[in-house]
Amino acid sequence: MSSGNETVLIGKVSATHGVRGQLRITPFSGDVDSLLTLRSIMVKKPGGEMEIFAVAASKAHGKKVIITLKAFDNINQVLHLVGRELYALREQLPELPEDEYYWCDLLGLQVVTEEGESLGELVDIIVTGSNDVYVVQGSGREILIPALADVVLDVDSDAKRMTVSLPEGLLDL
Repeated sequence: MSSGNETVLIGKVSATHGVRGQLRITPFSGDVDSLLTLRSIMVKKPGGEMEIFAVAASKAHGKKVIITLKAFDNINQVLHLVGRELYALREQLPELPEDEYYWCDLLGLQVVTEEGESLGELVDIIVTGSNDVYVVQGSGREILIPALADVVLDVDSDAKRMTVSLPEGLLDL
């Protein structure tokens, strides 16, 4: 198990909201509620350094979260945060149900077929309207794998491996 002070990528600042310095957040877990109890967030600066901000308030807004930070009270103060990745301490995040994972726990996994054929490394996750899509890079090509229960058979965090059952013809695309 991970230590409680580990940082977890939780989302991205997609836009400002209103004129009072609120931020619209796109969560990477798909679970809006998991971000509503955060007491603080960290924003990665362009140089990679983390900046910590106390959260004054948060509310669900469709599939996004609106966060008010204690340090800011107008739109001009938060414009520089748009487009930045957000992190939180793992200890602040709720435990996810079985078969649900935070993105940081999936990125970097080796993806193999149920026959044991290595497909490559999970390097990105694309959010779509219905289900996420895993981007797997390997053997000089990119494979897009739907994140569906009948496709993803197993995630072994300890072995850093995901086992998949690919839909017929997916590798032929």
